[in-house]
Amino acid sequence: MAENWLTPEERAAGWRLLFDGRSLNGWTRSAKSDSFTVDQGAIKATRLPRFREDLATAEHFEDFELTFEWKISPGGNSGVKYRVQGAAAVHPELVPPDLRNIEAQVAYALEHPAPRERMPADGKGQVYVVAFEYQVIDNLGHADAKSSRKSWAGALYQLAGPEQDSSKPVGDWNQGRIVVRGHHAQHWLNGRKTVDISLDSPAVQDGLEKRWGADSPVFRLLTQRPRRRGPIVLQNHNDEAWFRSLKIRPR
Repeated sequence: MAENWLTPEERAAGWRLLFDGRSLNGWTRSAKSDSFTVDQGAIKATRLPRFREDLATAEHFEDFELTFEWKISPGGNSGVKYRVQGAAAVHPELVPPDLRNIEAQVAYALEHPAPRERMPADGKGQVYVVAFEYQVIDNLGHADAKSSRKSWAGALYQLAGPEQDSSKPVGDWNQGRIVVRGHHAQHWLNGRKTVDISLDSPAVQDGLEKRWGADSPVFRLLTQRPRRRGPIVLQNHNDEAWFRSLKIRPR
């Protein structure tokens, strides 16, 4: 089957193509962003960009089914985000120097927002997107995946993970799938279900509180979820990653 293509049956069933295989039309990014490019029929997250931000669809979705193919570089990390609740420009010049970890920096940036245009393009900052994340990672080569199955490929990042490793070797294409209906989310990897959970379950709330703290604006945004509709977002985590055949069926 050709990449970045819809069959007549898929079109009849309501599927849409999010990537045409040639350009980033239909996706939004800052004018100075160098975080993503098009590489041989795939959207590529670039390694160590000078202006790091994620890539978001211009169209917003509420309930949906998304399928996509992905591959990762050795030791690499990336993700696909959904149910986006906000974003914050995080850079050493925009947050107090005593805030060392990303959780504290993001919380401060949300409470003291700075336009992303103020973030220098020097490779030291990022535009952090607050959302739930389908994990894309090298299970054997990245420290996060080695520490917890909640960070394995196909996981709901740091909240729920697969029971077994269904990822293919680094450099091979994997088949990803995300289904979101109301509070319910499912993740699939290479035909195997990896996550089946309610986003308002105690397990998710406990995981968010453990990572962010109950007083964090990130915790409040992801537990209250004032926004139901939002873009589909590809993450740049300073590593090379590739995405293609991104297809969505709104519900």
